[in-house]
Amino acid sequence: MTQDEDYMRRAVALAEAGGRTEGASPIGCVIVLDGEVIGEAHNEVDILHDPTAHAEMVAMRRAGKRLGTSEFRGATLYSTLQPCGMCSMASIWGKIGRIVYGAGRDDVHHMYFEGAQLDTIDFVVDAFRDDISLEGGILKRECTALLHKPDEAVPVEEQGNL
Repeated sequence: MTQDEDYMRRAVALAEAGGRTEGASPIGCVIVLDGEVIGEAHNEVDILHDPTAHAEMVAMRRAGKRLGTSEFRGATLYSTLQPCGMCSMASIWGKIGRIVYGAGRDDVHHMYFEGAQLDTIDFVVDAFRDDISLEGGILKRECTALLHKPDEAVPVEEQGNL
C-alpha cells in the first residue's frame, strides 16, 4: 500500500463518519505536510450552517489554525472527491503543493459539481503557479462508493447544487 493510499484511507474514514453524522455528508479530506497530518475534516455544511464548510475548506482552516499561517507550501491535500471550484481555488490561494483525489466528477452524480461545462481540474491546470500538481483516481472505487452514482435517480429535493 502506498503512502497516498494510506492518507486516502484516512480521508475515506472521515467521509464515512460524515455519512453517519446528521448535518454532514460523506466527503473527507486530509492535509499532510512533511509526513504529518496538519488538518482533516468531513463536510460540515449543514452542521455549521455555512455553505463554505466543505471538507477541504474545514481541513484548511484547521491546518491554518494549527500552523498559524494561511499558506501550506509543500502540503498534499487528499480528498475523497475531486475538489469543487471553491475548494480548488482555496487550494491554489493556500499554496497547497499537491491535490490528490479519489472519485472524479464523471464517477459521481452531477449534483456534486456546480457547472456542467466547467471542470475544476482546469482551475489547477490554469493556475498562475507551476508548483502545484494534481492526481486523481486514488482508491477511486472506495471513494465512489461513498456517493451517488452518475445514473442514480436521486430525488430533486435531495440534490445539492441544483
